[in-house]
Amino acid sequence: MSIWKKPADPDAVNARMENTLSALLGIRITEFGPDWVKAEMPVDARHVQPHRILHGGCSVVLSETIGSMACYQTLGEGRICVGLEINANHIASVPEGETVTAICRALHIGRSTQIWQTEIFRADGKLACISRLTCAVLDRRVARA
Repeated sequence: MSIWKKPADPDAVNARMENTLSALLGIRITEFGPDWVKAEMPVDARHVQPHRILHGGCSVVLSETIGSMACYQTLGEGRICVGLEINANHIASVPEGETVTAICRALHIGRSTQIWQTEIFRADGKLACISRLTCAVLDRRVARA
Protein backbone atom coordinates (compact mmCIF):
# COMPACT_ATOMS: atom_id res chain seq x y z
CA MET A 1 0.00 0.00 0.00
CA SER A 2 1.33 3.42 -0.97
CA ILE A 3 1.80 6.27 1.51
CA TRP A 4 1.49 8.93 -1.21
CA LYS A 5 -1.63 11.13 -1.28
CA LYS A 6 -0.45 13.08 -4.32
CA PRO A 7 0.49 11.52 -7.67
CA ALA A 8 3.89 9.80 -7.41
CA ASP A 9 5.07 11.15 -10.75
CA PRO A 10 8.80 12.05 -10.92
CA ASP A 11 8.29 14.33 -13.95
CA ALA A 12 5.59 16.37 -12.19
CA VAL A 13 7.65 16.66 -9.00
CA ASN A 14 10.75 17.70 -10.95
CA ALA A 15 8.68 20.35 -12.76
CA ARG A 16 7.62 21.78 -9.35
CA MET A 17 11.31 22.14 -8.44
CA GLU A 18 12.15 24.32 -11.47
CA ASN A 19 13.77 27.65 -10.51
CA THR A 20 14.75 26.42 -7.05
CA LEU A 21 18.03 25.53 -5.36
CA SER A 22 17.27 21.88 -6.12
CA ALA A 23 17.16 22.56 -9.85
CA LEU A 24 20.28 24.73 -9.64
CA LEU A 25 22.16 21.76 -8.15
CA GLY A 26 20.72 19.30 -10.68
CA ILE A 27 18.71 17.27 -8.16
CA ARG A 28 16.22 15.00 -9.94
CA ILE A 29 13.58 12.69 -8.52
CA THR A 30 13.92 9.44 -10.46
CA GLU A 31 11.52 6.95 -8.90
CA PHE A 32 8.80 6.39 -6.31
CA GLY A 33 8.17 3.13 -4.49
CA PRO A 34 5.19 2.45 -2.23
CA ASP A 35 6.95 4.04 0.77
CA TRP A 36 10.22 5.46 -0.58
CA VAL A 37 11.52 7.94 -3.12
CA LYS A 38 14.79 7.98 -5.05
CA ALA A 39 16.73 10.95 -6.42
CA GLU A 40 20.03 11.63 -8.15
CA MET A 41 22.47 14.52 -8.06
CA PRO A 42 25.61 14.99 -10.13
CA VAL A 43 28.85 15.88 -8.40
CA ASP A 44 30.43 18.60 -10.52
CA ALA A 45 32.05 22.00 -9.96
CA ARG A 46 28.83 23.29 -8.32
CA HIS A 47 28.99 20.61 -5.62
CA VAL A 48 32.61 20.22 -4.56
CA GLN A 49 34.85 21.70 -1.91
CA PRO A 50 38.49 22.65 -2.61
CA HIS A 51 39.66 19.01 -2.45
CA ARG A 52 37.32 18.31 -5.40
CA ILE A 53 35.05 16.02 -3.38
CA LEU A 54 31.35 16.44 -2.64
CA HIS A 55 30.73 19.29 -0.20
CA GLY A 56 28.79 18.06 2.83
CA GLY A 57 26.37 20.97 2.51
CA CYS A 58 25.27 19.66 -0.88
CA SER A 59 24.47 16.30 0.71
CA VAL A 60 22.33 18.14 3.25
CA VAL A 61 20.53 20.07 0.48
CA LEU A 62 19.85 16.78 -1.32
CA SER A 63 18.54 15.21 1.90
CA GLU A 64 16.30 18.15 2.76
CA THR A 65 15.01 18.36 -0.80
CA ILE A 66 14.02 14.71 -1.08
CA GLY A 67 12.71 14.50 2.51
CA SER A 68 10.60 17.67 2.28
CA MET A 69 9.23 16.62 -1.09
CA ALA A 70 8.38 13.17 0.25
CA CYS A 71 6.65 14.70 3.27
CA TYR A 72 4.60 16.99 1.01
CA GLN A 73 3.57 14.01 -1.15
CA THR A 74 1.93 12.39 1.92
CA LEU A 75 -0.21 15.41 2.81
CA GLY A 76 -3.83 16.11 2.00
CA GLU A 77 -5.01 19.32 0.36
CA GLY A 78 -4.48 22.51 2.33
CA ARG A 79 -1.46 21.14 4.20
CA ILE A 80 2.21 22.03 3.69
CA CYS A 81 5.45 21.10 5.39
CA VAL A 82 8.63 22.90 6.38
CA GLY A 83 11.91 21.59 7.71
CA LEU A 84 12.46 21.88 11.48
CA GLU A 85 15.77 20.08 11.94
CA ILE A 86 18.23 18.15 9.81
CA ASN A 87 21.40 16.27 10.62
CA ALA A 88 23.86 14.40 8.46
CA ASN A 89 26.71 11.99 8.99
CA HIS A 90 29.24 12.03 6.16
CA ILE A 91 30.68 8.54 5.90
CA ALA A 92 32.64 8.37 2.63
CA SER A 93 33.90 11.00 0.20
CA VAL A 94 32.48 11.29 -3.31
CA PRO A 95 34.85 12.47 -6.05
CA GLU A 96 33.94 15.08 -8.61
CA GLY A 97 32.50 13.49 -11.75
CA GLU A 98 30.28 10.92 -10.04
CA THR A 99 26.52 10.93 -9.57
CA VAL A 100 25.08 10.17 -6.14
CA THR A 101 21.81 8.36 -5.58
CA ALA A 102 19.60 9.12 -2.57
CA ILE A 103 16.86 6.93 -1.14
CA CYS A 104 14.46 8.44 1.39
CA ARG A 105 12.03 6.63 3.69
CA ALA A 106 9.69 7.78 6.43
CA LEU A 107 10.55 6.94 10.01
CA HIS A 108 7.43 8.70 11.36
CA ILE A 109 4.38 10.12 9.59
CA GLY A 110 2.33 12.04 12.12
CA ARG A 111 -0.37 14.68 12.05
CA SER A 112 1.94 17.57 12.99
CA THR A 113 5.45 16.19 12.39
CA GLN A 114 7.18 13.76 10.08
CA ILE A 115 10.68 12.27 10.22
CA TRP A 116 12.46 11.15 7.05
CA GLN A 117 15.76 9.31 6.68
CA THR A 118 17.86 9.63 3.54
CA GLU A 119 20.79 7.45 2.55
CA ILE A 120 23.11 8.83 -0.12
CA PHE A 121 25.21 6.35 -2.11
CA ARG A 122 28.27 6.76 -4.31
CA ALA A 123 28.36 5.30 -7.82
CA ASP A 124 30.07 2.16 -6.45
CA GLY A 125 27.18 1.59 -4.02
CA LYS A 126 29.08 2.63 -0.89
CA LEU A 127 27.12 4.69 1.63
CA ALA A 128 28.42 8.27 1.53
CA CYS A 129 25.98 10.02 3.89
CA ILE A 130 23.01 9.28 6.10
CA SER A 131 20.69 12.09 7.11
CA ARG A 132 17.53 12.58 9.16
CA LEU A 133 15.04 15.39 8.55
CA THR A 134 12.21 16.45 10.86
CA CYS A 135 9.39 18.37 9.16
CA ALA A 136 6.54 20.36 10.68
CA VAL A 137 3.18 19.81 9.00
CA LEU A 138 1.15 23.02 8.84
CA ASP A 139 -2.21 24.23 7.66
CA ARG A 140 -1.56 26.34 4.56
CA ARG A 141 -3.63 29.24 6.00
CA VAL A 142 -1.58 29.32 9.21
CA ALA A 143 1.74 29.08 7.37
CA ARG A 144 1.08 32.30 5.41
CA ALA A 145 0.07 34.35 8.44
